[in-house]
Amino acid sequence: MSDTPEAAVEAPEAPVPPFSELGLSEDVLRGVTEAGYERPTKIQAQAIPVILSGRDVIGSSQTGSGKTAAFALPILSRLAKPGAVRCLILEPVRELAAQVDEQFKKYGGHTGLKSLLVHGGVGYGAQKDGLKEGVDIVIATPGRLLDHMQQRTINLDHVEILVLDEVDRMLDMG
Repeated sequence: MSDTPEAAVEAPEAPVPPFSELGLSEDVLRGVTEAGYERPTKIQAQAIPVILSGRDVIGSSQTGSGKTAAFALPILSRLAKPGAVRCLILEPVRELAAQVDEQFKKYGGHTGLKSLLVHGGVGYGAQKDGLKEGVDIVIATPGRLLDHMQQRTINLDHVEILVLDEVDRMLDMG
């Protein structure tokens, strides 16, 4: 028996496939290219095919690892054509909601899909107008979403995709 500790040997990770091999739509791939992305991050490579297949995902990854793109890109590809509110994304605070909305607009610029930011701290006018005009993706904070539901200014009957982003923070906030 040797006195030297055994070295742990890890199998090499499989190379991450390019975005073009993950099944994203051509319109979304154009947005990805224009955003300057070349290869997906690990969370993106793992989550995108699963979300595209319609299965549920619970993901955890470090800040800056591309979690928003990991769910935004396949959602934009799945929705494909404009319609009613078919995707609802809940964020704990308006700053995060605004960042996510910005990313959806950046990646989805060629899809024709519309997103709407719904949060407190601002008037209801533009939000009500946007909901009346029709949007595909609503990115909301819980309090303002509840306000719109109580006022019956939002219809969630056609929601196919629900994202609870930063759910740990929302639960901490009650």
